[in-house]
Amino acid sequence: MLIQQLDLVERRWLRAEKIPHAEKIFSLFEPHTEFIKKGKLFPPVELGHKLLLTTDQHELILDYRVMDQQPNDADESIGVADRLIGRYGAGSIQSLSFDKGFTREEDRQLLELYIPEVIMPKRGRRTQPEQEREQQRSFRALRHRHHAVESDINCLEHHGLNRCPDKGLPGYKRYVGLGVLAYNLHKVGKHLLEAQRGEAAVRCLSA
Repeated sequence: MLIQQLDLVERRWLRAEKIPHAEKIFSLFEPHTEFIKKGKLFPPVELGHKLLLTTDQHELILDYRVMDQQPNDADESIGVADRLIGRYGAGSIQSLSFDKGFTREEDRQLLELYIPEVIMPKRGRRTQPEQEREQQRSFRALRHRHHAVESDINCLEHHGLNRCPDKGLPGYKRYVGLGVLAYNLHKVGKHLLEAQRGEAAVRCLSA
């Protein structure tokens, strides 16, 4: 690691060479760590790996994937739908909503053959048909519900995914899986407690 760092410093500062991103090292202790540009004001960048999450109407995580090597988001939409349909069966998914980074017209048309409502808001300028589609009541309602995934991400961080204590990329992926499991167990427990409180309130009223 020391020899590698000396080589990078020599190439960058003494030879004024531009280092390819794949050769850069952002952590001496966890060399698999990636430099993630978030495209947001704060924080603009983070260190780690991108995590792709899919949640349902009950806020349970149905699918997740650690996106090491930072693939293009638009290349992931078909894979997500394929995993969900393969797991839950054709016709089981009534709608699927994506962030703007996943939008690709040909993918949307393909997914609509299997899923009735595919919500892919376009980034940038829209044509008249695109504006009309995104102004439809069902599109706007499903798009509004999509924002709940941000609170789910914050919840995951509170379940241990703000920092990974395990070593290596396999340990990182295992820890993410355990965090997703803890999150889902917490959500299921919350729903069960709410149901028990509701039953108790009904018994009190009946008495």
